[in-house]
Amino acid sequence: MRKRCNFVNSFNVLTSCVIRISSCSNVIGRILLVACLLFFAARSEAQIQVDLKFKRLQYIAYEPVVATLSITNLAGRDIDLHNAQGQSWLGFEITGSEGQPIAPMSTESGQAPLKVQAGQRVTHQVNLTPLYPVHDFGTYHVRTNVYFADLEKFFYSPTRVFEVTDARPIWQQTVGIPDGVAAPGNARTYALLTNRFPDHTSLYVRVQDKDSGVVYATYSLGRAIAFEEPQTEIDHANQLHVLHCSAPRAWAYSRIGLNGELLAHSSFMETKTRPKLVRSGNGEVAVRGTAPKLSARPPELPKDD
Repeated sequence: MRKRCNFVNSFNVLTSCVIRISSCSNVIGRILLVACLLFFAARSEAQIQVDLKFKRLQYIAYEPVVATLSITNLAGRDIDLHNAQGQSWLGFEITGSEGQPIAPMSTESGQAPLKVQAGQRVTHQVNLTPLYPVHDFGTYHVRTNVYFADLEKFFYSPTRVFEVTDARPIWQQTVGIPDGVAAPGNARTYALLTNRFPDHTSLYVRVQDKDSGVVYATYSLGRAIAFEEPQTEIDHANQLHVLHCSAPRAWAYSRIGLNGELLAHSSFMETKTRPKLVRSGNGEVAVRGTAPKLSARPPELPKDD
């Protein structure tokens, strides 16, 4: 009888050990399965890395808000980013100060396809101002998404923030549209504004049709010495000429068209006398009293950031 009890006890112990081993195997198997899933998920998430940056935190209403994207290809092979099945490969998610979503002004995507070689990092700049209504004062939160059609998957950047405010108006002039000029409406209002940033002051120009409410352009003409008032003249074609002090003994000249185009931009050094804008009897405007030009760049926005 005692031998029988010992046999039963041994059998129970052996059965318990087998159950425990089986349970441990199941637990280990589940852990390995979860680890594999996490590994492949992480590997999938890391196939495209997206980052988003803005040059500064604060922008003036209607000026270009340029987003700089960095796209890094970690897929181990060349990839082609392109629109597919009505889905744009590049998109933005923008919310306003109260968390409201900001919809694009057009559903059409003008982004050309982008090929990124294996291991390559490319940068891509997008001006948000003509694409989204981000001219109202307030704070905006922005996240960009890249759609990879091969995986039917989105990859997202971190969220970035910028603020829209307005500058201080210091001068304005309304002019008519001359006959034969390709410009809509009947009049334009030129305005100069200044904005103080933490380390400098910038001079801005704004061109708008106040009757229709259309703002054709707002952009910086460069850094400005705060206590120097800019000089302005309107020429025979009703284009705006601006001369302002950009640094000690340095001056910047700009010519702006009726539709907000920056037609000319150059820099001068001061000589014995201070430079000035001179308007002749026939309506031509020129700069007098300067040294040879420091620069005569093609008409592009000054880089003062």
